[in-house]
Amino acid sequence: QVQLVESGGGSVQPGGPLRFSCVAAGLSTADYGRGLFRQAPGKEREGLSCLNPTDGSTYSTASVKGRFTISRDNDKSTVYLQMNSLKPEDTAVYYCAAAYMKMTSIQSMCTRREVNYWGQGTQVTVSS
Repeated sequence: QVQLVESGGGSVQPGGPLRFSCVAAGLSTADYGRGLFRQAPGKEREGLSCLNPTDGSTYSTASVKGRFTISRDNDKSTVYLQMNSLKPEDTAVYYCAAAYMKMTSIQSMCTRREVNYWGQGTQVTVSS
């Protein structure tokens, strides 16, 4: 059974940092791209950053480039999203995702939500 477990959400003041983590179990980390998405109230789920398991290349949406960085640990089971200079508009439920890379690309994973598995989601609130 595939599980994607997020941690690191919570509340932070504007301008502050937060690190979001996602641990994967039950899937081949070599075959699945990993991504972080978010969904604000009344809005569609948005892909933020996605990572290719083969070469570690990444894709990030324009709204978070320069502020959010996706990375992984050496055994590739855990993916991190370092979020800096957070703004109130970053408030949302954040989700971890995994996609089979023989059926899609990291860009399509992020931009077209071509995802096979989702985490349960965790709230991030940016407020003073």
